[in-house]
Amino acid sequence: MISRRNFFRFSGCLMLCGCSGVNPDAVLGSGTSLVKAAALSDADVTALSNQSCALHDRTAKIAAAGSPYARRLKAVMQGLGSKVNGQTVDARVYMTKDVNAWAMGNGAVRVYSGLMDMMNDDELRGVIGHEMAHVALGHTKHAMQVAYATSAARGLVGAAGNSVVASLSQSQLGDLGEKFVNAQFSQSQESAADDYSFDMLSQRKLNRQGLVTAFQKLAQLDGGKGSMFSSHPSSPDRAKHIQQRIAQNA
Repeated sequence: MISRRNFFRFSGCLMLCGCSGVNPDAVLGSGTSLVKAAALSDADVTALSNQSCALHDRTAKIAAAGSPYARRLKAVMQGLGSKVNGQTVDARVYMTKDVNAWAMGNGAVRVYSGLMDMMNDDELRGVIGHEMAHVALGHTKHAMQVAYATSAARGLVGAAGNSVVASLSQSQLGDLGEKFVNAQFSQSQESAADDYSFDMLSQRKLNRQGLVTAFQKLAQLDGGKGSMFSSHPSSPDRAKHIQQRIAQNA
């Protein structure tokens, strides 16, 4: 799972044949699975997300419905909408000190208590809007395709059967889920998700400044370096971009 050191993932899109440790022979020997990965439908992505999310939920400590964390998340989610890409949003809190949040194509939104402890409601809403944006903009579907293709190249998934989910064992689903949750989005995808979150907050007349201060806090978390990895756009630059948009839309 994503932790402090790789929250808000950035990097170039993963190229299958350039993946470290991928056996070229395995790539050539898993052609059917790779073709299937490239053709994953929205229904496939939803089914895979359902299974992957269920596995994550079973191994996580989820905040009880009436707990302070669950109540706070429910309040924060108000105004962000009940659906994303036609899927009903299902938001839950994972009780862990890790600073993280993610969303899947089945409408699942998972927010870690460590992130909630770090951010106020406006900041948290901006971050969740960013994660929902990856679903709405199709980034998570692509990430699922990449995760499936990478697993196929490593011989971790088979090509049997017409159903993607039916062809996977629980351990294979677990491996796929880990690859997806740890997926890295491109800089352009991250920037697009930032703007999507800003636009959504603007349309719903919610506080946009929280998106700015969220990036500022992430920069501090990163030891003041301003980015999680050297190839990533810096958190201060992202904060500056959103601040400029606020000024332009004032």
